[in-house]
Amino acid sequence: MSIRKISHIGIAVNSLDAWIPFYRDILGLAFLGEEVVDSEQVRVAFFQIGESRIELLEPTDDSSAIAKHIEKRGEGFHHIAYEVDHIEQDLENLQKQEISLIHPVPKKGAHQTKIAFLHPASTGKVLTELCESLIQED
Repeated sequence: MSIRKISHIGIAVNSLDAWIPFYRDILGLAFLGEEVVDSEQVRVAFFQIGESRIELLEPTDDSSAIAKHIEKRGEGFHHIAYEVDHIEQDLENLQKQEISLIHPVPKKGAHQTKIAFLHPASTGKVLTELCESLIQED
């Protein structure tokens, strides 16, 4: 694996507008903005905390995975995401180790990334995301 750091912790919420003030104004985290991720049917808001981020996820459709998660478990922790250097290679290696993948091929994620989720059945019941930045660092 090419894990570099924890990219972000995902938190499922019914409303970004209701929770942004808590993270920005009360906790004092740097607000990085909002974005819609059509492929996941979510609107996201990111906050910087050290080298990592907090990602709030609001469903944009009642049939989305986030909407179903909130319906079943309520608002709260959704996933942990790790930043990797070579997502395709990592996914290939994970498949060889018989790790169950939700996305065997990366897809477009927020903040100019490629993402893929690993199934909680293979990760100790923790939804795990791999993220690779599409932005080249100088």
